[in-house]
Amino acid sequence: MNVVVFDLETTGLSPERDAVVEIGAVRVVDGRVEESQKYETLVRPVGEFGEPLLIPWRVERIHGISNEMVRHAPTMPEVLPEFLDFVGDSAVVAHNIGFDSGFMRANARRHGLVWKPAAEYCTVQLSRRAFPRERAHNLTVLAERLGLNFAPGGRHRSYGDVQVTAQAYLRLLEMLRVEA
Repeated sequence: MNVVVFDLETTGLSPERDAVVEIGAVRVVDGRVEESQKYETLVRPVGEFGEPLLIPWRVERIHGISNEMVRHAPTMPEVLPEFLDFVGDSAVVAHNIGFDSGFMRANARRHGLVWKPAAEYCTVQLSRRAFPRERAHNLTVLAERLGLNFAPGGRHRSYGDVQVTAQAYLRLLEMLRVEA
């Protein structure tokens, strides 16, 4: 069971119009979260033609990442090759994989690269299978159901969310008795 669990924070919901402002990832090796094998970076948001994008105040209120925090951060063309190398030929896991992979696909295409992990697994879908009678499957609710806690200030920051998503993934596989 070797996967890379990842999460993105963005300026909005559209992979075509919005930009990534933070990437966090950690490897799960042989069914264990390997905190020493992590990837974490802020990203300075730029548009399709390299123009600077601002983080809307409503979005900043969610993840706490300000324009000042990303002012001197590397841009996506600088970090994407490095992140793709980190993922390598691994399968990936995310909470709502369609959102995160959508941004990765759009950014890879925009920069002449390819986002094609070995497989994509979604903890929202696993949660729906494990808790079919429940309506809510967001990461906060799932963490509560599984008795997991976010590090202080970790919710809605990519690496904080990744730490909980990785643990949730392992617990959900156990609950569903899935061999990965």
